[in-house]
Amino acid sequence: QVQLAESGGGFVQSGGSLRLSCAASGGIFIIYSMGWYRQAPGKQRELVARITNGGSSEYADSVKGRFTISRENAKNSVYLQMNSLKPEDTAVYYCNLEKLVIPTTSTYWGQGTQVTVSS
Repeated sequence: QVQLAESGGGFVQSGGSLRLSCAASGGIFIIYSMGWYRQAPGKQRELVARITNGGSSEYADSVKGRFTISRENAKNSVYLQMNSLKPEDTAVYYCNLEKLVIPTTSTYWGQGTQVTVSS
């Protein structure tokens, strides 16, 4: 069973930075993609950024130019560097992993880490 361990959330003032980390464990498997989603109170969970096994990445328009996603394949880990944080970035951030199960994928989620940005 795939498990995701997140770290790095916290409280920061507007304009500050945080770095989220997520490490996957639970045996041998092929990762299709890893990424980060977030959910603010009263809102739906939304994609923040994700990166495929081949290195292709995508970002939500609201974070482009401020957030950077990266992966360390040898450690089955993904990171999210968040700069120039804004109060509207406040949310619970969830690590996401898509495991390749041919011909489709299986989805796994971390427990979530709170990011709070004060104005």
